Amino acid sequence: MDISVTRDLSLRFGEVCELSPSRVALAGLLLCIFALGARAAHAEDAAKPAEPAKPTGPSLTDVLTASGIDLHGYVDVAYSYLSGTGIFTSGVADRVFDTEPNSFNLHQAALTIDYQPKEGFGGLVNLTAGRDARVIASAGEATSNFDVTQAFAQYTHGPLTVIGGKFVTLAGAEVINSTQDTNYSRSILFGYAIPFSHTGVRLTYAASDQLSLIMGVNNGWDQLQDQNKQKTAELGVSFVPNKLFSLAAQGYSGVEQLAGGTFIGAGTHGVRSLIDAVGTYNATSQLTFILNVDWGQQENATSLVNGGSIKAKWDGAAAYANYQVNDQWRLSVRAEYFDDKDGYRTGVIQKWKEATLTLAYLPTKFIELRGEVRGDKSDSNAFVKDATFFTGAPGSGITDNQTSIGLEAVYKF
Repeated sequence: MDISVTRDLSLRFGEVCELSPSRVALAGLLLCIFALGARAAHAEDAAKPAEPAKPTGPSLTDVLTASGIDLHGYVDVAYSYLSGTGIFTSGVADRVFDTEPNSFNLHQAALTIDYQPKEGFGGLVNLTAGRDARVIASAGEATSNFDVTQAFAQYTHGPLTVIGGKFVTLAGAEVINSTQDTNYSRSILFGYAIPFSHTGVRLTYAASDQLSLIMGVNNGWDQLQDQNKQKTAELGVSFVPNKLFSLAAQGYSGVEQLAGGTFIGAGTHGVRSLIDAVGTYNATSQLTFILNVDWGQQENATSLVNGGSIKAKWDGAAAYANYQVNDQWRLSVRAEYFDDKDGYRTGVIQKWKEATLTLAYLPTKFIELRGEVRGDKSDSNAFVKDATFFTGAPGSGITDNQTSIGLEAVYKF
């Protein structure tokens, strides 16, 4: 075998030697072309950017999603201008969050992590940092730029869901979460007619796809720790008969401790009650109307007229029209009326009105930019206009109206 192989090779070498010069030249040319093509291909491959290395394991987002845990949040920054000082003659702020007359603000940097399965145990934690945290903090808690806005455990079985801990109120059309509102400034009703949060237990029973019943018991209005031994009852109903209309109604009643102050009784107790209703009508896929009404009262409040003990009352209504022009532009109009009949909520006996126009631009699904103009009007000179009010001269530095401008940017993640 070895001989035959050697022989075969020597024969082929001899055949090559017998090739004509033209054939040798042709073969050499073809060999050069092949070599140059191979070199060019190699150079082209070398010029291509290297592909990023594929991850060796799942990302944190993948792990959380696979576990049913949702992690999300937002950052809300803004500039606000007020024609007045941002306070009433009673010393109470005349706005909820945007109280500075001429200032940039980090309103909220919020983070929520939740695990809320359709069956079994779960929970939610919602943390808020920023200027607004000072306002929404529970009574008696240290006022700072950080707030545990919600933190509750949850159990769901069939149509019944039970949560226990701290959670936001059922009342109102507007909420603390900036991404779920359509205006920059919050409404009068949000800040002066209703609470922000409760600490207690809430049961929700989904009687059907259209009807849910809610009941609970808690420490009261904006109280992490109960300031008295009595509790506040919570009842609510949510009715969504179709895609066009929805109605939510809720009531609160319980003994509340009245904090000390110049316009409310110090250290006394009395039953505080509230009825709130929110109706929503989706006229078209782009146009939505909302109506929010409130009635409230507080027993054993101090009269601003004669200093006696009275049942203070307040009521109001807010109407909204939201028009989604297209995927990127939205126009929102709000008009409302608030009657602080005994001055318990604002420190001034007044009928207070406001109208707001907000234009929103959404360049991406993560970013929302808002521009707003607003006008407020009272039937009394309730607004402090300038520093001359503090000189004590009668009638100085006060007015019955205030205008404002707001520019807001919200980033969602």
